[in-house]
Amino acid sequence: MADNDDVKTLSFEAALAQLEEIVGKLESGKAPLAESIAIYERGEALKAHCEGLLKAAEARIEKITLSRDGNPTGTEPLDA
Repeated sequence: MADNDDVKTLSFEAALAQLEEIVGKLESGKAPLAESIAIYERGEALKAHCEGLLKAAEARIEKITLSRDGNPTGTEPLDA
């Protein structure tokens, strides 16, 4: 199994860019088997990292609540 500890330090955008590159390599079918396995494992780690970052961002997003006359009254969780 490849060492993918550095994935945890990547920004969402950097991780997504690497994941897109890996998908392209795997879809091309030109990578040797050993390399395909290694980059697939890295892709799995990148995917999990991106999902974690998205969930954390989603938890921080709040919906603005409005009164009947349309004035802001506060916030509540997005999925309340």
